[in-house]
Amino acid sequence: MAISKLEKPKWHAYFDHMSKVLDGKRVEIEVDALAIGSQIEAEWLPLLGITYDPKDDIVEVALEGLDHMIHKPRDVFVDLTAFDLSSVEVIDNDDFRHIIKLRDPLMLPPP
Repeated sequence: MAISKLEKPKWHAYFDHMSKVLDGKRVEIEVDALAIGSQIEAEWLPLLGITYDPKDDIVEVALEGLDHMIHKPRDVFVDLTAFDLSSVEVIDNDDFRHIIKLRDPLMLPPP
């Protein structure tokens, strides 16, 4: 695994590209901060897309049934394996850490 920091000017293009590549992944979102501890916001929901809006300075993680908004993101880190993106960590201006974990859906045989 290789963790790397993305520079802010690249966020919009990176997330637009990754949203197409990550279609069908399952996502868990964990939010960590001293004020709230560790909270699970979403538990393995289907990913619809991840975007960054530079005008409003918001990262949006769109999941089936939930939109997770991260206002005023300060840093973005991505964790890449040899074949895939395994997680994204977004740190907002209030030092909340939004950890977005990705995995493939289970491939079960038809009933």
